[in-house]
Amino acid sequence: MAEKSKILVIGGTGYIGKFVVEASAKEGHPTFALVRNETLSNPAKASIIDNFKSLGVNLVSGDVYDHESLVKAIKQVDVVISTVGYLLLADQVKIIDAIKEAGNIKRFFPSEFGVDVDRTSAVEPAKSTFAIKSQIRRSVEAAGIPYTYVSSNNFAGYFLPSFSQPGATAPPRDKVVILGDGNAKAVYNKEDDIGTYTIRAVDDPRTLNKILYIKPAGNILSFNELVSLWEKKIGKTLEKEYIPEEQVLKNIQDSPPPVNVILAIGHAVFVRGDQTNFEIEPSFGVEASELYPDVKYTSVDEYLNQFV
Repeated sequence: MAEKSKILVIGGTGYIGKFVVEASAKEGHPTFALVRNETLSNPAKASIIDNFKSLGVNLVSGDVYDHESLVKAIKQVDVVISTVGYLLLADQVKIIDAIKEAGNIKRFFPSEFGVDVDRTSAVEPAKSTFAIKSQIRRSVEAAGIPYTYVSSNNFAGYFLPSFSQPGATAPPRDKVVILGDGNAKAVYNKEDDIGTYTIRAVDDPRTLNKILYIKPAGNILSFNELVSLWEKKIGKTLEKEYIPEEQVLKNIQDSPPPVNVILAIGHAVFVRGDQTNFEIEPSFGVEASELYPDVKYTSVDEYLNQFV
């Protein structure tokens, strides 16, 4: 067995980052998390930091905006995974510069974890956000840095507890609003599984310079299928309100940020079917559940049981 790569996660205390850090440690990789000093003293992050410590994660002091600290951290590892949030996406050029200077990185995973940004029909304002991720891809490629892009599609924990209903905190029991005709298929993955599949790809030659799509069969459903599954679980038929595409587009234009961004992503995913309307060609991509059939992922069906 080859030695497992040392992994640095940047943005590890964020929404998806903490699952990636945890998966890395549990899979036996020497795991490093870049943390700012203010994060270490932030009470809101205390439980995440404590969990990292209990898993044996090495906390490295540093900041994306501090080049020296970044290069120093990167020199300690083999692989860099960025899970930075929306506001820092464009600043990943600083990570690319540091990786170039360090000169020792076998693989870089920029912050993606959503739709494939090179194969999206998103309208503004989501279009601009996706364009930033796309520009980062081009910068990685231009720098000649070996990469893997993770297209994890929808976070189950973000979409499924509310069925994307505005202001809801639980799945609907009476009425559900559906964007478009409800027939476009989307993909919902549990965050732990996204972390596990991402880490599996780190030392895998099959994922080198490829897009890793996380699309297990049990998690690909149209909105109509999702609602139908839920109705069976609660033994009740919901009232359904379908919002035609023209109205969705008008709502995007009329809404303030960040609602307009969320609606525009919803339009791309639930109306246009951006996550499932293309074939994965071997020239650019691989599918995670096919590569790692031994990973026991949580299906949407199983995930919904907690809300019944």
